[in-house]
Amino acid sequence: MRVALTIAGSDSGAGAGIQADLKTFAAHGVYGTSAITAVTAQNSVGVTMAEALPADLVTAQIEAVVSDFGVHAAKTGMLANAAIVEAVSAAVRDLEIPMLVVDPVMVAKSGDRLLDEDAVGAMKTELIGQAFLVTPNIPEAEALANIEIRTADDRKEAARRIVEMGATAVVIKGGHFPSDDIIDLLLHDDEFVEFPHVRVPGRQTHGTGCTFAAAVTSHLARGHDLHTAIRGAQHYVAEAIRHAPHLGKGHGPLGHFFRFKG
Repeated sequence: MRVALTIAGSDSGAGAGIQADLKTFAAHGVYGTSAITAVTAQNSVGVTMAEALPADLVTAQIEAVVSDFGVHAAKTGMLANAAIVEAVSAAVRDLEIPMLVVDPVMVAKSGDRLLDEDAVGAMKTELIGQAFLVTPNIPEAEALANIEIRTADDRKEAARRIVEMGATAVVIKGGHFPSDDIIDLLLHDDEFVEFPHVRVPGRQTHGTGCTFAAAVTSHLARGHDLHTAIRGAQHYVAEAIRHAPHLGKGHGPLGHFFRFKG
């Protein structure tokens, strides 16, 4: 059985974070494990409260999982503060965790901030250099690369800057880009590859970023190549939006188990 690890915050509404990741892992036939970094009081409308866990407790969770189950691929999500970013970075290095996908979660779908400024700096200097893949959306890529993205060339420059931080690859997601279709842009081995996908309408989009990164991580854990992982994640997210349960008054959660509907 292949094992994937998510290091992220808990979402009480179960649309994003640890809950979305574990559902995504299960839907891909991967055994999901977790290290919780923060607890949030959250639903489809917004985040009403959040509390980060002690960094040493985050480390202990990662060590407990790796020492017993092993990990074939891992992802990070909400890391909350610089101490947690540094602890996760050290654990990834010391435990030699492979195929790390860094989803640089900074702001919730509702607009609530989930990462402080010091943590962004620590992510740039400590964590991204250990990533196999970084999966920012446009605003996150702008924050990481310190560049305003308005054109396709801007997005390529942002990708170059993120790879220069030490990441093996980066895919800048295109959901925030003004286009009819979503075009995710990958930079890997000095080559740009565009992955177009039909944009699915609707407001059932809470946790799409977490779910995309978790789906990529699932494919990597199963030994699939990066291009297959990205295409598979695109298709999974699109279908999960189409089959959303239509819950909540705001940006509703996805239908992560659409494949198992009778």
